[in-house]
Formats: sequence, structure tokens, C-alpha cells
Amino acid sequence: MRPSLLNPLFASVTALPGVGPKVAKLLARLTGRDDGARVADLLFHLPTGAIDRRARPKLRDVVPGTVATVAVTIDRHRAPPPGRGRAPYLVYASDETGSLVITYFSAHTDYIAKLLPVGERRYVSGMTALYDGMLQMVHPDRVVDEAGLAKLPLIEPTYPLTEGLFANQLRRAIEGALDKLPVLPEWQDPAYLAKAKSPGFTDALRRLHRPETLDDILPNAPAWSRLAYDELLAGQLALALTRAHLRRLSGRRSAGDGRLREKIIAALPYRLTASQERAVADIAEDLAAPHRMLRLLQGDVGSGKTVVALLASAIVIEAGRQAALMAPTEILARQHRATIAPLADAIGLRVALLTGRERGAPRNDILARLAAGEIDLLVGTHALFQEGVDFRDLALAVVDEQHRFGVHQRLALASKGEAVDMLVMTATPIPRTLVLTFFGDMDVSELREKPAGRQPIDTRTIPLGRINEVVAAVGRALDEGRRVYWVCPLVEESETSDLAAAQDRFASLQERFGALVGLVHGQMKGADKDRAMASFAAGETRLLVATTVIEVGVDVPAASVMVIEHAERFGLAQLHQLRGRIGRGAERSTCLLLYRAPLGATAKARLAIMRETEDGFRIAEEDLKLRGEGDVLGTRQSGEPGFRVARIEAHRELLQTARDDAALMLNRDPELESERGDALRVLLYLFERDEAIRLLRAG
Repeated sequence: MRPSLLNPLFASVTALPGVGPKVAKLLARLTGRDDGARVADLLFHLPTGAIDRRARPKLRDVVPGTVATVAVTIDRHRAPPPGRGRAPYLVYASDETGSLVITYFSAHTDYIAKLLPVGERRYVSGMTALYDGMLQMVHPDRVVDEAGLAKLPLIEPTYPLTEGLFANQLRRAIEGALDKLPVLPEWQDPAYLAKAKSPGFTDALRRLHRPETLDDILPNAPAWSRLAYDELLAGQLALALTRAHLRRLSGRRSAGDGRLREKIIAALPYRLTASQERAVADIAEDLAAPHRMLRLLQGDVGSGKTVVALLASAIVIEAGRQAALMAPTEILARQHRATIAPLADAIGLRVALLTGRERGAPRNDILARLAAGEIDLLVGTHALFQEGVDFRDLALAVVDEQHRFGVHQRLALASKGEAVDMLVMTATPIPRTLVLTFFGDMDVSELREKPAGRQPIDTRTIPLGRINEVVAAVGRALDEGRRVYWVCPLVEESETSDLAAAQDRFASLQERFGALVGLVHGQMKGADKDRAMASFAAGETRLLVATTVIEVGVDVPAASVMVIEHAERFGLAQLHQLRGRIGRGAERSTCLLLYRAPLGATAKARLAIMRETEDGFRIAEEDLKLRGEGDVLGTRQSGEPGFRVARIEAHRELLQTARDDAALMLNRDPELESERGDALRVLLYLFERDEAIRLLRAG
């Protein structure tokens, strides 16, 4: 149960004065709360800037293009001529140094006459501009008399808005939210607060929403840093509790005799890299331990994660138990199956595939063999954790591209056996900061090297205006017998527009190259996708037009050229993933990034990094700088919580402190029963890490 003292913060925004259903709907959209915004959501909606009204320049000293607060006398009004409703309503004002035209569009005449009475002195504040040589202010933010000026905040925060919501409506709602702040216990260590010169939680919120100086709203200033540290500590504490809970759950030892692993390694056409060997050794140690394994295996595109997963599976199979490998898409599941099949066949490993496409008698046969223990390793999609899929003795669950699955889906797969060990894999290297933040409950293995024989990829950027030259170059590559991917852009967040772009490009390239051109996209039926991919892999088609469906897992070593159209529309991680589809064979490979000029600063930086490096770990760090943590991890899409307050680029140094603090606290007070422990429970509820509290209760 959430502590009752937090109830005012989790109440609906409709409890605030002046917030009716219409404004509440806009606030829900602003804060990204489909189930309705709450008071706390407004308090954590922090300013991005501020208007400084401390200076009161004379009109001659106002710099056009800046926000100014000026004292003027109202000289006269000029309403639009009759029948010219779209013409502006002009109010002429002045001081002893110059003149100002205050402009309104679609104005209510009576309202403006009352707001700016002729002959009276008024203080107006807003953005200034020069128009026809005259200083002008369009729709001032504030118009007040002497009494109103006394109440006006000298520094007024500005916030991100959503369409239909006015700044004043949001400010009033936030003011109402500040008035609802309860007295909360101090959960931070007093020594840390003193050293960091940090304000209390409620003082920090008030300072950010009612700043006294422009510096008060900076992310690295004391107020924001305090709130960021609270959020980071809540996250680290929740992860530490999860890990402690997992450690308490007894595992089942799986110590194989090594015979299958030896056969797999002997059947490989190459030697394992040093980091593959290290990862397999770490996994073997985990599986032989009496507690459950929860390990993150991250490796760059083509670094050999599937082989590590197979060797991990072999350990539990040697011990007479079963393994499962779950992938987010059917294409990727089938790709894993194809990679594993020759090795499995060579050593007599019984592997089956289960996706949504297996139905009827074939599906029933797989399920019967699985329950009887006649399948050693089951590869599949989310079909693996559905009802009716019963293992005889599942020991290891491997989850690939884990950020595409929620925690619940991982747990659903783990619940298919007793004390199941978990290995999660990602081909998108995650910056160390984010590993600490989101995967602090896991042990981590990294695959840093590429397998032997991989050639570097020559990456070039080319403006779209030169597309005819690119098509000609593709023609030359096809003449040489090479295989080419042509990736079409993400036009909007919609499958249909992606599809239209891919189909148009397919039609134009087919006109030029005929039957050599294939097409694959996300809306094709599974069997059609497989046919298109098989045809490309076999060389029947040699130019494959695709949407980002090929981003993950498609393995055609003969493909050595990739064209990415509108590369500026893709994120860095996605560009890196796509490029990883080539350079997998012995041939030199080329990646052409086509962009529409002129490029924005972020897009320019992305493409420059792609030219400079193929190191996915460096690319991940750069991506974090450019995009922020939620996008890098895909949490914006997957619904996992990103940060509301902390900004990794500004607060990254606080993360290790929060991690150490959480570890120390749980060491001293594992059940959070002390006075500070009790306050930390309030913190966990405040930042909605309730699952961690439930784990405490579960023991």
C-alpha cells in the first residue's frame, strides 16, 4: 500500500483549482499519461527556460528579438476597419524615449480597451520585434498595472507545452500542485546533503518552479541535482532489492561435463574470440552456482552472441535439462534457428522452432516432444511463453534483443520451469551509465571483438540529389555478382507510409534491374518474408529493397553493399544495426548513406560518427549524448520508465554515488526497517518503484 501521506501527489490534476476535464485532458497529453495526469506529474514537469523581468529598459534601449518588460503610457487604440476582421488591433504606447506598437489579432475590442485604457500607465512584457521600423510587441505575455506588477514573478519559468494548452493555464496548475506538497520524511543521508549543499525535496521543487535567479533552473544547480539524485537513488535501490531477492531465491546447479561444448567448438569454422571464451566461462560459473543467473550479454553487430547462447544452452543440456531462446520477431527467430542448425545437426542436438506460424498438427507435435523432453533447445518468438507450452525441465531462458520485451514477458518465460537461469542479449551496445541505470540487477558480459576475417566497411555520405549516380554504382556492383541491400526510410511512425516508400523504390529499381530485385517489408506474411529472404540469400535476387525489418538478425554473408535512403531520419543505433547486415563475409563492403540537404546539427553529427567508426560501444555513447537515455534504450517505445527528472548528460556522475549508497543501505538495513529505511520506502513509492517493496514483502 502506498503511504497515505503521498495521496495528495497521486491525486488527479482535476483536484487542482481551475483544472476542469478539458485542461486535464491536455495535461494528460503533455505528461504522457494515458490514464490521466496526476499532481506529481505536474511537479516533475520541469522548466526549460525562464523570462527575466528584473530589468526594465527604456524603449530606446530595448533590443528587438528579446523578451522585454517595459513601463509605457497608453496613447491611442486603432481597431481594424469594418469588414477587415483579420487585420490587427493596434495599441500605440510610449515612454519619454520612444514608441511601442502593441498588436493583437482576432482581438475582443472591449477586453483590450479595459486592459490598456488610454492615458493610463501599464507594464507590458513579451517578445519584441521591429516591423516597418517600429518597435512592436505581439500578444504580450503580461499586461499589469502598478498593483499587478508587485505580484508579478520577476523570474518566470517557461515550460514545454502541448497544442491547445496555454502557458498561463499550466503555470496556474503547477502553482496549485506546489500548494499540495505534503511534508515528507528526509530519505537522503544527512552527511551527503551537507556535502552537496543540497536543499530538501520540497524546497528543491519550489525553487525550480519559483526561481529567484536564472541559475536556479539549470540541471546542474542544487535544486535540480537534488531531485535527480532522488530519482537515481530510487532506481538503484529498486535494482539492488531485485538483485538481493534473486540471490535469495535458490537456484538449481547445472554443471555439465563439457562434452557438447567441445563438439560445438570443434565444429565451428573459426576460433572463439577471447571475449566469447570469457563470456562462456562466466556463464558456466553462474550456472554451476546455487543461486539463479541473471546476466546481460551485450555485443556489437556480428560479434557472435548466438554461438555464446548455444554454448550456454549446451551446459544445461549436458546436465540433462532444456533451454529456450526467445527472439522478438519471426525473422530473427528463424535466423537464430538457421545459425544453430548446422552445429546442432553435427553434434546431435535436438532443436525445434516455435512461432505463431506453427499451427495444427506440426505445433502439437512440437509441444508433445517438448513436454516429453525430446527437444533440447526450443527457439521461438513470444509464442514460447504462451499457455500450453510446457517444458519437461527448463533450466535456461535466453532472451534476445531484450529491450523489445517487457519485464513481465521475461518473467513469463522464466516461469515455465523451476528456478530458471536467465541470459538476456542485446546487439545494441548500451553505454555503461545506462547499464548501471537499467541493468544494475544483472551481471554483464561484453563481446568487444569481431570474429576473425571481418573486413572494415567503407561508409560514405551522399546527398539525395546524386541518387542517379548511386543507382549506377549499384548496377556496377550487380554486374560484379555482388549482393545489395537498399533500405527505405522511416517516413512517419506508420507502417503504411514506410511500405509506400519501399514499394515505390522497388518499382523504380525493378524497372532498371528487372528480376534481380526483391522486396521485404513488415506487412508481408511470414512465409512471404522468408521466401524473399531465402531468394536473396540464394542469389536468385541480388538487390533487396527493404524497410527496417532487416535491422536485426538477417545474416547473408554474401551481401556487401548497403544503401540507406534518407539516412538522416534514422537514429545512430539503428543506422549501426542496419550497416551490420553487411561486412559479414570475406569481401570488402560499402555502406552509402543518402541524405536530404541541408542537414540539421544532430543529423550531421550522427552521419559524421557513422563515417568515423564501426565500434558499437562508442556509437552507443555518442547516441546517448545526442538523444538521451529513454530513446537509446527504446524505453519510449516499450513503455519502460525512462527518467522524469534526471538527465544523464548532466547527472551521470551522481549515478555511481546513488549505486554505492543503495548497496551500503541494503548492507546495513536489508529490510529497510530503520528510520531512514522507512523514508526510503516513501521514495520508492514516490518514483513508482513499487515492485521493489513487493519483493521486500515476498522475502
